[in-house]
Order: sequence, then structure tokens, then C-alpha cells
Amino acid sequence: QVQLVESGGGLVQAGGSLRLSCAASGLTFNRYAMGWFRQAPGKEREFVAAISRTGQTTYYADSVKGRFTISRDNGKNTVYLQMDSLKPEDTAVYYCAAANLVITGAGADQYDYWGQGTQVTVSS
Repeated sequence: QVQLVESGGGLVQAGGSLRLSCAASGLTFNRYAMGWFRQAPGKEREFVAAISRTGQTTYYADSVKGRFTISRDNGKNTVYLQMDSLKPEDTAVYYCAAANLVITGAGADQYDYWGQGTQVTVSS
């Protein structure tokens, strides 16, 4: 049974930082590209960042480029999202997802498994 479990969300002031983690189990982690998505109240789920199987290639949404960093530790079956210079508009539930591909991108339909999400709230 595949499980993706996000952690690290919380309440932070604008300009602050958070680091999200997503621990994977039940799959061969280094065969999956990983992504982060988010969904704000009343809005559709949107792409945030993606990373290839090896971690050599990354992609970011324009809205987070230069502020967020995605990384992975294949030895720990974990993907991370370092979020700096947070803004109130970053407030959302953040989800990690796994795709049985070398590299993936923004399309949610490319992903095979999803976590339950972790809430991030940025106060102004």
C-alpha cells in the first residue's frame, strides 16, 4: 500500500519560512518523480514544484520561483519543499504527489499517488 505523508505545515508570518516534508512508503521511491501542489480555499489545485527521480532536474511555478526549493533524499524516501519569503497568497493545503516517470511537471494527471495534505497559513 502506497502512502505519502506530508508534514511541516503551520502558521507563519509573511516573510517567514517553512519546510515541508513528504515521507513515502510502499513504493520504490527512486523510480518516481515527485511533485508538490497546493489548493487554496475556493480555488483549484495548482502546481508548485517538481523534481526528477535523481533530483537533478527541478521545475517551479512562476509564482514560487526564487522563493521555494524542492529537494529529495532517496535514502530516506522523502521529498522536501523549502519555502522562504512566504506571502499571504501562499496560504493553502499543500500536497505531495508521486509519478512513475523519470521527470514530470505541472500536469496533475501525470501523478499516480497523492498525500492527504498539510495546511500552510501565512499571516500578513
